Parts: sequence; C-alpha cells; structure tokens
Amino acid sequence: MADMLVKLYDLPDCDSLIRRLEGEGINIRRAMVPDMYGILDYVEKVFDRNWKGECTVCFSRQPVSCFVAEKDGKLLGFACYNATMPDFFGPTGVSEECRGKGVGAALLLKSLWAMRDEGYAYAIIGGVGPVEFYSKVCGAKVIEDSTPGAYKDFIGL
Repeated sequence: MADMLVKLYDLPDCDSLIRRLEGEGINIRRAMVPDMYGILDYVEKVFDRNWKGECTVCFSRQPVSCFVAEKDGKLLGFACYNATMPDFFGPTGVSEECRGKGVGAALLLKSLWAMRDEGYAYAIIGGVGPVEFYSKVCGAKVIEDSTPGAYKDFIGL
C-alpha cells in the first residue's frame, strides 16, 4: 500500500461537518490520557493489535495525538498522528455501523488541522487503503514508489 501526501496549508474547513455531527449527538474530540485504556481496548478489539501499538504512543505526547468520535459514551472511531513517525497520519478507523456518515472525514480533518497548528506544512498518510477517500476529503496525492515505504521492516506478528 502506497503512502500519500497532504498539503496542510490548503486544507478544507471541517467546522460545518463537526457541527452536523454534533447535531447527531456525535462528539469529535482530542483524546485525554485517562481515556487511554478504553481507547486502546477499542482499537485492538475492533481493528488490530498492531494499530493498538501505534495508538499507544499518542498518549505519551502533549498534546495527545489521537482524536476520537463518541456518542453517548460509546467510541465510534479514532484517528492518530505522529504515532509511527513524526509527520505521519494514521492509524485511523471507524466502527462499521458509522462508516459513510462523515465520522472518518471529521477525524481525519481534525487530525490534519492539529498537525498544521503544530507547524507542519505537509503530512504523510502511511500505507493507505482507501486512496479515493483521502483524495476526496483532503486532496491527498499518492507518493509514487512508496510501497512498502516506512513499513518495509515491519514484522507484523
């Protein structure tokens, strides 16, 4: 899977999307350290234990480099940045029942805006699955010859 590059100085606004989701009772927010074990359990149970490892690193950063989507105290999705490497977005995932509702786009954009606010001009989305999603939501472009990229020595046990 290829990596993608995003121009953080040319991001679309996400405020209206966030407000729409809030109207549906969905809160997109930065995770807090006390959230760590619940989020990590969710990531491993719903997605992958390797993603759990990446997500763990986000809780040692200040500010925490993980955003979550929740409704009525239930996690619906998560997004990490600066986890595997500085200036990398991911991993990210949304529970199956919430896909296609804008939750993933909101998590992505909140994370990318946070990266921009922290001084980055570009972000790398590592090992992308849904190329079309990233192209549409944030204008990401595939980085040619980037497979396997930074993950070439990943053991993946």
